Amino acid sequence: MPMTSVMTAAASAAWEDLVTAALLGTDRRRPPVPTGHGDPAAALLDAAAVQTLRRRAGLRPAPAAPLPDRAAPDPRPALPPAAARRLAVLLTDRPGTGSGGRRGSAPDLMELLPQWLQTANARGYAAPPHLLPALLDAARARTDLRPQVLAFAGPRALWLARLNPDWKFALRATPGGGALLPAPEDAEGVRRLWEEGLFAERVALLAAVRAHDPVAARELLASTWSTERAEDRLMFLDSLHMGLRADDEPFLEQALTDRSRNVRAIAAELLSALPSSALATRMAARSALCVTLDRSQQAPAIAVAPPPACDADMERDGVMPKPPAGRGERSWWLGQLVEATPLGAWSARFGGRGPEEIVALPVADEWHGELHAAWCRAAVRQRDIAWSRALLGAPSAPGAGGPGAVSLAERAKLLAALPAAERAGWVAGFIAAHGLSEAFQLLGGCAAPWEEQLGRAVVDALNIARDAGSYPWSFSGVMGLAERCLDPAEVTRLEALTAIPDEPENSSPGAGGYWSEAFQRLVGTLHLRATMHTELTAPAAPEPLP
Repeated sequence: MPMTSVMTAAASAAWEDLVTAALLGTDRRRPPVPTGHGDPAAALLDAAAVQTLRRRAGLRPAPAAPLPDRAAPDPRPALPPAAARRLAVLLTDRPGTGSGGRRGSAPDLMELLPQWLQTANARGYAAPPHLLPALLDAARARTDLRPQVLAFAGPRALWLARLNPDWKFALRATPGGGALLPAPEDAEGVRRLWEEGLFAERVALLAAVRAHDPVAARELLASTWSTERAEDRLMFLDSLHMGLRADDEPFLEQALTDRSRNVRAIAAELLSALPSSALATRMAARSALCVTLDRSQQAPAIAVAPPPACDADMERDGVMPKPPAGRGERSWWLGQLVEATPLGAWSARFGGRGPEEIVALPVADEWHGELHAAWCRAAVRQRDIAWSRALLGAPSAPGAGGPGAVSLAERAKLLAALPAAERAGWVAGFIAAHGLSEAFQLLGGCAAPWEEQLGRAVVDALNIARDAGSYPWSFSGVMGLAERCLDPAEVTRLEALTAIPDEPENSSPGAGGYWSEAFQRLVGTLHLRATMHTELTAPAAPEPLP
């Protein structure tokens, strides 16, 4: 045995003896070192220190690990200095909560970060390198920030994510995990990555090709469709929502026979969004047997006779046979048929009437809610503006449901089909008629900053609530939206509301002071948003002359 091996084995045995003595105690095991007349425990510790130093000194240095590759360059311009300082403040803010549910008067800076990122990305700025870790930590804590953070952080974020397991979400959230995709027109590169790439890379590739050439993307998917796993087929098929076109129909009709029920459901949904598809025609024929115009009464009405059964052909076309708990089978089948029927077919069926006239017709036998709810889902799926307007009705209509929608959630979905200005005007009218208690869900779908009419309606409604003596935290959700979405130009009107008002009789104790604090917070946030926007959009200072 080589001398070095003998020495190593001896040192290891000596160390094990010291460890054993320490575990058992020097009273039960005499340490393997001379103690003389001194304390055995002290001698044991001295020997352990010597052995530790010897073991460390005897280690040979390991080969250095290779340096990581350099991050990809980011050619975007740097942030203006004031905006970079503002970002640092936004990322380090840790808002506290007031006692008793009060939010205090200081702005919540982290809630302004999404808006700041949106503006910075629109201006095409690159993230400051020293703030990338804080940005990734913020995105790790809040999933809603991830798309904007990763767009702003650029290729350096992916480089960092490969070095820190805490930031792996950046690789999962980025199409292809940061891999460089071939150009859509590079047929050979596209084919190779499609056949050999990882699943995330293939999803990103299909989306990129679909945006560039929808037909080429569909043909790419068809080339391997029969060999894909069911869960992969579902994800790939869902990508056809983008750029859906009439010549996708043959492929989608084939997918209706897929062995996966979920794949069949997505294929049926896509086909029903094509009004000229054979599936849409079949659904229209089925619904024509169920929903008819009854002319036997003095005033025309809609008669409803739901299907008596769900046959195999209906199942093939995406009708789910088993209803959820609490739903009757026949009403469940009827809703699916009407939802998949092209909305344009109803005008001919009801004597040339338009959407508003059809929605206004009475429905027999208490089928009104079921029929109108299905029309709402159809209008959302088909993005039909005329039917969305008709089903929404006037914003002043009594009740949350209106003439067609069965809930505020349905109304919020229908509003999404309207142009931004019309949507804001409708919600402003709703607030004027019904107040803020039911408007939160509707306000969330309005583009920011709010249109002037909508902003004024919200401020007026908050003022009315204050004068009524309610507590402001009853409207904390609307206040939070107003801080992020109200046009900063409204700040002049709001400053008059920051004073503590005289409390009316029978008002909640201390409500006036709480409202003053809430409006101070709103005013301060609007001022801050205006400053942030100026910092990001102000023209760069001219370079000093040499």
